[in-house]
Amino acid sequence: MSDFTNPYQSPENVSIPEKPLMTQAALTDTMLRYLKEASPWLRFIGILGFIGSGFICLGGITFAIVMFAASEIASEFGGPAFGLLGILYAALAVLVFFPSLFTYRFGASIRNYILSSSGQELEQAFKNNKSLWKFYGILCIINLAFIPMTIIIAIVGGIASLTGLLQ
Repeated sequence: MSDFTNPYQSPENVSIPEKPLMTQAALTDTMLRYLKEASPWLRFIGILGFIGSGFICLGGITFAIVMFAASEIASEFGGPAFGLLGILYAALAVLVFFPSLFTYRFGASIRNYILSSSGQELEQAFKNNKSLWKFYGILCIINLAFIPMTIIIAIVGGIASLTGLLQ
């Protein structure tokens, strides 16, 4: 037999305990300092996200109302499409709102943890942090799904424009 293990063999079933070996992990003073310094910035970024989301929503609604109201003028430039663009901006505002909410809650829970040393607050902080990154991960997956569709549409559009030019 060889002294080397087979790198292509199936992995062995390793049992992982359901509960971690340490029930209470202590945060060091450095960790607490970093969390304390990050908390105001997280809340600030969250508030800026709320404000930005509000402006995007307000701009989208205003744009949609103006384009639908001016349908005679807009019909020359594709009025309904411009109105739908305003609705798209309102939907974009919702997409901006949720990461802002998770970021703000993360910062607020860290602040509450620093003030109270409650394990529940720290848990809530990391729950919001997890939700933030899960939201971004789902958005990335959705965006990755659009890449092949965009490539296919570009190829079909290119072929259609070439065949239109040749005729």
